[in-house]
Amino acid sequence: MTSNQPTILVIDDEPQIRKFLRISLSAQQYRVLEAGNGTEGLAQAALAKPDLVVLDLGLPDLDGKAVLAELREWSTVPVLVLSVRASEGEKVLALDGGANDYVTKPFSIQEFLARVRVLLRQAGNGEQAPAQVSSGPLSLDFAYRRVSLDGVEVSLTRKEYAVLAQLARHLGRVVTQQQLLKDIWGPTHAEDSHYLRVVVGHLRQKLADDPAAPRFIVTEAGVGYRLREC
Repeated sequence: MTSNQPTILVIDDEPQIRKFLRISLSAQQYRVLEAGNGTEGLAQAALAKPDLVVLDLGLPDLDGKAVLAELREWSTVPVLVLSVRASEGEKVLALDGGANDYVTKPFSIQEFLARVRVLLRQAGNGEQAPAQVSSGPLSLDFAYRRVSLDGVEVSLTRKEYAVLAQLARHLGRVVTQQQLLKDIWGPTHAEDSHYLRVVVGHLRQKLADDPAAPRFIVTEAGVGYRLREC
């Protein structure tokens, strides 16, 4: 094995498929990692930072589209969906959800390998987003959707986590109210700033963050919010 050998993570619950892909990819000098469910796959993706993820949609614990959605919250790694779901609707949902390509089972291994090469070539040497971000004693683990303050886990609602994660992905930079509203509530809510104010208020309460002297979430009046870099 060479140090610049591309790493491919295969997330599939069928052992025979994983074995087939492991043999085929290893023969092309790729390093292969395997996961039999979505939770394990997300953990491997965070720890190993693979160059490509091959993702089945029919996983035993999480639907593959849910795995893809969580992965896209913190990583731009190329994702090749490999699934028995052959409908146009499934393909569109996966591609719109952040997949880079879609191959249906049964499949030609030569075509599959060609698509792997294309995705790796397109990815080049692009830098992956970090799996964790910290602002002083506040830490976000994107892979596990976990927020901790002074080492103690903080329980957040989905919207609270989504807002904080979006700010963390732009650590130290202002994220506009409109961008947060469109990304989290949808494009029809771009002007519903009261939704955002309520969620930010709840976040500040849970993080013991005084809005008059914020440790973490800084309000940029009339513009948006910024997670302090410290």
